[in-house]
Amino acid sequence: MVSLSGCGMISSVIQQDKLDYRGAKKAASLDVPPDLTQLERDNRYAIPETRGVASASTYQQPKGTTAAPVAGGQPIGANGTDAVRVERSGNQRWLVVNQTPEQLWPQLKQFWADSGFTVINESAVTGTMETDWAENRSKIPQDFIRQSIGKVFDSLYSTGERDKFRTRLERTANGTEIYISHRGAEEVLVGSQKDSTTWTTRANDPGLEAQFLSRLLAKLTGVADVKPAEAAVAAAPQAPQNAKLLGDSVEVAEGFDRAWRRVGLALDRVGFTVEDRDRVQGVYFVRYVDPDLAEKDGFLSKLFSFGSSSDKAKEAQRFRVAVKTEAGATVSKVTVQSNDGKPETSPTGAKILKLLSDELK
Repeated sequence: MVSLSGCGMISSVIQQDKLDYRGAKKAASLDVPPDLTQLERDNRYAIPETRGVASASTYQQPKGTTAAPVAGGQPIGANGTDAVRVERSGNQRWLVVNQTPEQLWPQLKQFWADSGFTVINESAVTGTMETDWAENRSKIPQDFIRQSIGKVFDSLYSTGERDKFRTRLERTANGTEIYISHRGAEEVLVGSQKDSTTWTTRANDPGLEAQFLSRLLAKLTGVADVKPAEAAVAAAPQAPQNAKLLGDSVEVAEGFDRAWRRVGLALDRVGFTVEDRDRVQGVYFVRYVDPDLAEKDGFLSKLFSFGSSSDKAKEAQRFRVAVKTEAGATVSKVTVQSNDGKPETSPTGAKILKLLSDELK
């Protein structure tokens, strides 16, 4: 394939005129997963009553009801609308929507299908939805040669980059917070003669995350023109940095609810597989492949998947990421534990803390 990864085409997609992820199959089903609606049986997905918020059953969507539209066609202001608004902390942005996760789930699945992606993993336990890898074809320059023979030999052209996204839903007292995180890979030349290629990770792109948040904001508000949504996402007020690394923990200057949600997004961004979570105890159960220890065989889906590849699972180590807050406190403590719940003192544990600290700033 003709790779363009070294031709100055790595700028953020938020500055591009369009996104064009072609070649992905459409999502087969837009049904809500059966276990997503059974919240009374699995209350880890709900905000517990111990923190002053109603139980999961309070938010159970009555049988036979349908999702109410969100402010269809309502003009988008500086921070969104009354029904959907944008919030930001550091380089993390998210949407706050006055609908339940059950109402939003099929809309989000349709959103990714319309954007050219296939949803390959979805979990009601962790509230996440993950797409397959896809290529942004709009990054390929439309030069004379491309215009002349591109229609015949289009498959020969490649950007040398692939993207995938994870959507995380967090239930709140009045609706849902929606987080979108990006993972990127690029094809690089290897070997003494640079005569072969392999896939490696590239930094996650906050611009791409913002672009898709903008498109989702426009979809949920029923606005055809995405520019007002882009302006709302770009103008979201930025909170000051509120995390610092302190030895064997990360201190976050936020209460439990906000710290818990932002740690979840940070785990997604860094590339952890969140297998389970216990919000009552404040623990994420994760798998992590240390890139310094992993065998780099160039197989894209094995090394750079958010999700649960069986090969990846064999290589990954299990850890616990704990978020603890004293009653009534506005500062939370994030620590890394081994799979059996003991303090993790290995170099990998220290690396995880540094990665989380950088993401939470």
